[in-house]
Amino acid sequence: MTGTRPGTVRHDAGTGTWVLYGHSTAYGLRLAAGSVWHVWWGPALTPGQVAALPLPPRDHDDVLGEELPGEGGERFGPPSVQVAFADGTRAVEWVPAGHHIDGGHLCVALADRHYPLRLELHYRVRPDTDVIERWTRVRHTGAAAPVAVTTLDSASWTLPAHHHHRLSHVGGETKVEFQLCRTTLRTGEFTLTSRRGVTRHEVNPWLMVDHGDATEEHGRVWSVALAWSGSWRITTRRTLAGQVTISGGPGHGGPAWLLRPGETWQTPVFAGLVSDGGFGAASRQWHAYVRRHVLPAAGEDRPVFYNSWEACGFDVDEAGQRALAGLAARLGVELYVLDDGWFGARTDDRAGLGDWWPAPARFPDGLGPLIAEVHRLGMRFGLWVEPEMVNPDSELYRRHPDWVLHMAHRRRTEIRHQLVLNLARPDVAEWTYAWLDRLLTDNPIDHLKWDSNRAFTEAGWPGAADPGRLFTEHTRNLYAIIDRLRAGHPGLRIEACASGGGRVDLGMLGHAELTWPSDNTDPVDRIAIQEGYGQLYPAVTMGAGAGDSPNAVTGRAAPLRFRLHVAMAGALGLSGDLRQWPESERREAAALVAAYRRIRPVVQHGDLYRLRPAALDRATVVQYVSADAAETVVLAWRAITRPREIDVPLVRLRGLDPSARYRDVERGELFDGAVLTHAGLNLALPAGDQASVLWHLRRVTAR
Repeated sequence: MTGTRPGTVRHDAGTGTWVLYGHSTAYGLRLAAGSVWHVWWGPALTPGQVAALPLPPRDHDDVLGEELPGEGGERFGPPSVQVAFADGTRAVEWVPAGHHIDGGHLCVALADRHYPLRLELHYRVRPDTDVIERWTRVRHTGAAAPVAVTTLDSASWTLPAHHHHRLSHVGGETKVEFQLCRTTLRTGEFTLTSRRGVTRHEVNPWLMVDHGDATEEHGRVWSVALAWSGSWRITTRRTLAGQVTISGGPGHGGPAWLLRPGETWQTPVFAGLVSDGGFGAASRQWHAYVRRHVLPAAGEDRPVFYNSWEACGFDVDEAGQRALAGLAARLGVELYVLDDGWFGARTDDRAGLGDWWPAPARFPDGLGPLIAEVHRLGMRFGLWVEPEMVNPDSELYRRHPDWVLHMAHRRRTEIRHQLVLNLARPDVAEWTYAWLDRLLTDNPIDHLKWDSNRAFTEAGWPGAADPGRLFTEHTRNLYAIIDRLRAGHPGLRIEACASGGGRVDLGMLGHAELTWPSDNTDPVDRIAIQEGYGQLYPAVTMGAGAGDSPNAVTGRAAPLRFRLHVAMAGALGLSGDLRQWPESERREAAALVAAYRRIRPVVQHGDLYRLRPAALDRATVVQYVSADAAETVVLAWRAITRPREIDVPLVRLRGLDPSARYRDVERGELFDGAVLTHAGLNLALPAGDQASVLWHLRRVTAR
């Protein structure tokens, strides 16, 4: 025991050491030799023990272990601070400029010894989590020329030296998002990045590192995650001596932007966590952190939703939507979302984006009558929008062709027949807020599905005094628009989408209750997508849809029970053309939706245990446990049966009260908590391909 309260900061003035205490871990740093250095990140030690630790060793002629390395001196790793002063000088030389402690918040300030630049390193710990939040702030303290900034990372993390490191992250592409990758970290630099203006599908802004021996339930894991929805970069560096640093922040090393005299600039948070208990414990800690400290309306149950896209595409009108809404309500749907095709000349993807008024031919009296019908049916109403995009074939573009990202004398690349509006421009951002606010004021809309279907190209801003700000200001204005809308319309809820899972990150989750991880609703593919997503992000944020069979993306057929059981692992949604579903399937769907609504609080707000990881040829098993261990949900899926398959019949459950008894809600069977914990539960998984089962156990007695 350290005798130090979690969520506090201690300072040893004699050694210049600070120690931040999370729930059960500590983070130490020290002021020495004109910079701030990493000292400790692991289980909680006393302030005296951390103060006695040495600084990280040098690696031959290379300086290692700075909390935010710049350029100059023997620094040969990726710089976290790259600036250019008016006379062309790029190196920085720091002198101490004080520190400030406010509860669990520490600010350590440095100033360049010659030039007008102040750097602040910020840290925050809380008593209920071991996640440490870090960010950087710079200030131009002069009155003359601006300082050009090429790179300003949020943080640089230093890990203990070891002979072996393994890196975990997710990668993929549209409709194949969040594929989990684990690979040996070799000597050199490994960079995850998006240069596309948004988070995107190819990689996601988090990673985990272990010593190659961590499992789902055992081993120490270090993990970091960036709270940013624009272009970003995370670079991991490993030396031959086994020393590892992880630096990250917004942008991707260019273009430079100007820090003006008197101006202060702050990066997004780059959060970090060290945990014992393997990858599963790391995931549960991130999930709890997101629910408690990131997510808006975190305590709300996410509604069962229906989305019209798979049924209708662009072919939407009031009569057809009324019919679908009636069917959705019969199935127990709580949120009806009208997707693309409701506005302007939007009969395909070639026209209409930017003309945000209901199409008169399809909605002659506006959206009001449809919304009223949806509300009469007992559902909330949601609407698809793509505010950052415009079709060249639109009234908006014909009026304001200068509002899009473009460069002088260069072609404007169209992707999906659309261009990107320059939200960094104050006038474009204000126009965007105004039409959304008017839409929400004129119509009682409960939910916006905010889409973003293409990357940035020709990301120029002709005529701007500082065009290098485009990438960051676009994202900051995006957040500001959403925040203003939420403030003006308190009941509004936001779903983040970007061609599926292209804008999932801790930054967006600070402004949106829900994400759409993939446009691929094939349950076989979704098992892996959902496992990768859940490495960092909790189930309450994960929209999980069950659509038609055969699937609209893969063409693969799957039974309704399997489709819905897979989708029950997150915030359940339905899609597909309900008009074509046989009445027997509608009845079955209604029963499954009712079952989901019973288990929803546990799935969305409980602790996740991945009992058997995702695999095609054997059962995948996940378990959710309520905070008080009074209730648990087990979902098991098998996509494919292999010849002579051997499936372990009993699966040991986690997180239960071994002194209690539990009863299955549907079957009525009674189990001892100790037996479930130590011997296991017989899943009774049906034979054959695309088999699934749901168990819902409630505590009935405590001995």
